[in-house]
Amino acid sequence: MEKRVKIVCGVVTVLGLLSVAAGFGAEATRIKGSQVDISSTPDQCIYPRSPALALGVTAALALGVAHAIINIETGCGCCRRGPLPSGSKWTVALICYGFSWFTFVIAFLLFLSGAALNDQHREDSFMFGTSYCYVVKPGVFAGSALVSLASVLLGLAYYITLSLARATQASPTNQPGIALGQPQFPPTVQDPVFVHEDTYMRRQFT
Repeated sequence: MEKRVKIVCGVVTVLGLLSVAAGFGAEATRIKGSQVDISSTPDQCIYPRSPALALGVTAALALGVAHAIINIETGCGCCRRGPLPSGSKWTVALICYGFSWFTFVIAFLLFLSGAALNDQHREDSFMFGTSYCYVVKPGVFAGSALVSLASVLLGLAYYITLSLARATQASPTNQPGIALGQPQFPPTVQDPVFVHEDTYMRRQFT
């Protein structure tokens, strides 16, 4: 595997792990219903500060950068660079590409929406005589982290498949028209011509 491919896979893996770790961190620090204060102000919900907002945004940004790197390296749509794998490999790569984008959109939106909902500090709590204090449901950030991990793994599978196809196509053993070994037409050697000694002497004295 090329050095560039290894570097890209390493960077994307680190960003994917960062997204997953930030997602689980946001899940652990999200605001729970028991933390919302409704006693000091009867008609409002008072939310405490939480690092879940920064962690959710970090998870979304790390996932977005990882996907951007994969798409820049492979090219997207009609801008895709390099040869394409043939047969079943291309089908598998295309499936990974499609599911990678699908899971990316889900995880990215859940990270941002969960972070935004978790950052409410004051909100009217009475609607039609009933008190409501909205908090992010348990498992939203954790589920987003798992979907983010799946998205990064699928993107890496797609990228590695295309990179291997490109490397195989560029291998010297696959280039036609290169002749190896001895030349097909050896040089012709003419037989020596012998001239009689008397003939040579006559030409010298004439």
